[in-house]
Amino acid sequence: MRIAILASGNGSNFEAIAQAVKEKKIAAEIVLLFSDHRDAYVLKRGEKFAISCESFELKEFPNKKKYETALLELLNQYRVDLVVLAGYMRIIGKELLAAYPKRIINIHPALLPDFPGLHGIKDAYEAGVSETGVTIHYVDSGVDTGPIIAQKKVSIEKNDHLADLETKIHQLEHQLYPEILAKIVNEQ
Repeated sequence: MRIAILASGNGSNFEAIAQAVKEKKIAAEIVLLFSDHRDAYVLKRGEKFAISCESFELKEFPNKKKYETALLELLNQYRVDLVVLAGYMRIIGKELLAAYPKRIINIHPALLPDFPGLHGIKDAYEAGVSETGVTIHYVDSGVDTGPIIAQKKVSIEKNDHLADLETKIHQLEHQLYPEILAKIVNEQ
């Protein structure tokens, strides 16, 4: 299976997935790493794994539709089977959703449907809940509303600071995302 990973920032989830592919824990090939930020650190991580890296920014296009069309052309050029979002901070548009139905996957740092959006960890922490976690889901036209594939919980201890919770969530993401991707690839 040919995977494209879309990321916007640091790329720690990308690296966890790429390492799992390298170790043959995921029976797939990462054929493309795309970032919507030309200076994103994830691109350096991609180079380390000798993965084809491409980048362009929304501001380089007259509108989002043209940006998405260019991204779709790129995915077609690399003959991508599955799109994996790993910290990609853009809402996926209709054209891309139509081209990859139930073939775009995202990870969210909370137990959806609770705490959707950009600040899942902080929102859960500030809400004072005793547990939160990680959700892997298919992407649909909403924000963090697609069908849930897997969830895993983590406890929030009374003495945890926000940074402690962020560390717990990121560790869980790095373990769960490759594990679930391996299952998805094997089912195809």
